[in-house]
Amino acid sequence: MIDISKLKEHVYDVVGALYEVHKELGAGLNECCYQEGLEIQLEQSGIQYDRELSFHPKYHDIEMKTYYRVDFLCKRDIILECKSVDELNNNHRAQSFNYMRLLNHPCGLLVNFAPKNIVIERYFYDTEKRNILDVYGRFVHRYR
Repeated sequence: MIDISKLKEHVYDVVGALYEVHKELGAGLNECCYQEGLEIQLEQSGIQYDRELSFHPKYHDIEMKTYYRVDFLCKRDIILECKSVDELNNNHRAQSFNYMRLLNHPCGLLVNFAPKNIVIERYFYDTEKRNILDVYGRFVHRYR
């Protein structure tokens, strides 16, 4: 069973880094600017990360030629997707959920830097039940 309270603690300093970037850069810049700022902040904060991590999904346990690129993988298991859009939508969420599932990682952060107040959505993937849960442990999505 997934322990959301423990996972929430695990993402705490990464969320702090996101707030720092938004506080420094403000609203309305392009996504690349925020990603570069976040890379600097993660480095300065001593948070382990990989930027633009590429991976190949598998079909019937065979690695496919196509690949996806995750904006950031923090602490080896937090998928972090950055956006700078008017509003996050279900396509943005589906992208994050699929990355969590395909990489089998328990934490996902979807952040929108564009608004005046940063929007950070936190999700957790229960690898056993194949469910995506929100920060309150409520069911969001199920994979078969």
